[in-house]
Amino acid sequence: MTTSKQSKANVAIIITSTRKLRVGPEVATIVKDILEKEGGNEAKLSLVDLADFKLPIYDETVVPYQVPSQATYAHEHSRRWSAEISKYDAYILIVPEYNYGMAGSTKNAIDYLRNEWMGKPAAIVSYGMTGGKNASEQVKVSLEGAELRVSPTRPQLVFARKEGEVPEIMDAMHKGELGVKSREVWMTENRMDILKAFEELKLALKTPTTDKP
Repeated sequence: MTTSKQSKANVAIIITSTRKLRVGPEVATIVKDILEKEGGNEAKLSLVDLADFKLPIYDETVVPYQVPSQATYAHEHSRRWSAEISKYDAYILIVPEYNYGMAGSTKNAIDYLRNEWMGKPAAIVSYGMTGGKNASEQVKVSLEGAELRVSPTRPQLVFARKEGEVPEIMDAMHKGELGVKSREVWMTENRMDILKAFEELKLALKTPTTDKP
């Protein structure tokens, strides 16, 4: 899908963690704030929280690729997720790394759909003990497999260490709290990578793509 020069592109910032204790919403807000302040006004940014959709492990009897040309979703949760993702021209996925890989919720959300994703630009922002580099690479492969166009720059947010050299990721895991130092570092040292990924996404939006069959 391409957008006209007169209209703003609709871009979803998707929080892909669904844990009860999580910092994903705060990470997404940091990214949104940076992009709204410094990323230009060509796009309308919306937060989408995967946790709101309560997706079970894929439970449809049809293959996502068949929808909508050959089949329809039977379940309300599938229809809601499909309708939400279909609203947007591009996506920024906020991706946690758990146990050195992408979260099951992230993979499941990608795999629920196919035609809703195809051909659209996507950017990946990961976070974790080492910045979520493994999760970022795995999500890239899955998104490209679903025929999304992934921004080459993939910001990786590393949790800072607080006083006494205790990594702030411990508070994130056990309390669902994002540390002050991590927030500060991500808004300053990682800011340019976040903006660069967004510029690549916007450039992809301006590039015509072959229409889906």
